Amino acid sequence: MWLVGRSTFFSLPRPAVVSIRTLSSISLSREPPPCAAFDDAEFLPWLRRKSGVEISSSLKIGRSEYGRSLFASRFIEGGECILKIPHNAQITPDKIFPRFNSLLGDNVSDIGRLALILLSEEKLGLASDWAPYIACLPQMGKLHCTIFWNKQEMELLRSSSVFHESVQNRNCIKKEFLALISALKDFTEMTGSLELEKFMHAYGVVGSRAWDATKQGLSLIPFADFFNHDGYSEACLLSDDDKEVSEVIADRNYAPGEEVGSVLISYGKFSNATLLLDFGFTLPYNPYDQVQLCVGLPQYDPLFSNKVELLHRHNMPTTSDTTGPDGARSSFTIKAVRSTDGRGFPPPLRAFARVLSATTCQELENMAAEAVKRDGRLARFPLGDKNKEVISHRFLLSKITDLIEEHISAISLLDTKCIGCYQFLHRRKLAKDLLNGELRILHSAASWLTHYCSTLSA
Repeated sequence: MWLVGRSTFFSLPRPAVVSIRTLSSISLSREPPPCAAFDDAEFLPWLRRKSGVEISSSLKIGRSEYGRSLFASRFIEGGECILKIPHNAQITPDKIFPRFNSLLGDNVSDIGRLALILLSEEKLGLASDWAPYIACLPQMGKLHCTIFWNKQEMELLRSSSVFHESVQNRNCIKKEFLALISALKDFTEMTGSLELEKFMHAYGVVGSRAWDATKQGLSLIPFADFFNHDGYSEACLLSDDDKEVSEVIADRNYAPGEEVGSVLISYGKFSNATLLLDFGFTLPYNPYDQVQLCVGLPQYDPLFSNKVELLHRHNMPTTSDTTGPDGARSSFTIKAVRSTDGRGFPPPLRAFARVLSATTCQELENMAAEAVKRDGRLARFPLGDKNKEVISHRFLLSKITDLIEEHISAISLLDTKCIGCYQFLHRRKLAKDLLNGELRILHSAASWLTHYCSTLSA
């Protein structure tokens, strides 16, 4: 039995199970899309016919404040299997006809391939074997993943790394679209006139709903994607490749009825940045929030080449900086720093700062020699020169303080933007959740750095 995680656009992490807590307002999902030709009452009978087995006798489809949701149809006891979907009732990239599949090459990802399947099935309309499922998917304009945000909405995220990641996501999707256009130019009967807007929508649907199974690969799993997310839930989707089924085990007891709340699972330990980028929602307080911090090596540094070579030699790669004065940059993930020993503050970031603060080749050689004598990792331990140690960490503190000021300014400006349409107001709330979560992380990091530098300077 394998643990299955929700897919993300450019990586497929395996989520771990987290401790159960009281469920509250932290659970969110997508808006309910209109179903043109089918309704919820017809969906389960269709899925049973499609799979040839009973799907679930303990869940029913209903509506909650978060959209379409799954509720207990009878008393559910924690530990029992509440959903079992056979692999033959799932949509996987291999469903593309071999003659088309061979044309796509490596330039089209599994997400792109699944998007192509959705478009081709949608073109068939009611003649499609998947029509009841296609009808239940979000319609154009109903997704809030950041690839669909307009320029004015994107400005709400300018102070977060999500802004640049969204631009990168959009560019990657456009490249896949161009690869598809080139590969399928003689087969328009498959999808009709393939348009970028339609492809991006299908791509967003797959990116926000597909699951990463271990052997089966990326899959759209009807009914399973009606589950809403709770970051504290221990329940998750499991895949049994021997039995060729995906199933969910309840993590607690559920009483029947919509008034007691929907049945929830965890998509994974995702930050608000990932939830917003790939799924189009956020949590008001996300325990897995984190911040991406980019730090650069100035091109004018006399030891620039030596420092870059040392970092690369110890598996700390840098990228060329073409947008600013730095010659090379690295990105680091900061999580909540909750203890006096700096747990949550990434050691590679501290190592980068120590290398950056070096002013002689001898200092760099000393760091390399220390790595050989110790555990092999570069500058993992404090510098012998306390003054240099303070300088390196005050540099990090200044970078984080700048980000804090940017976030505070961005959050204060959010309430001044009063465009009245629902979409903008909703996305403004998503931006506020994201920025507030990142601000909590930045404050925790700044607090620890301040304490650390003060202790060394005493």
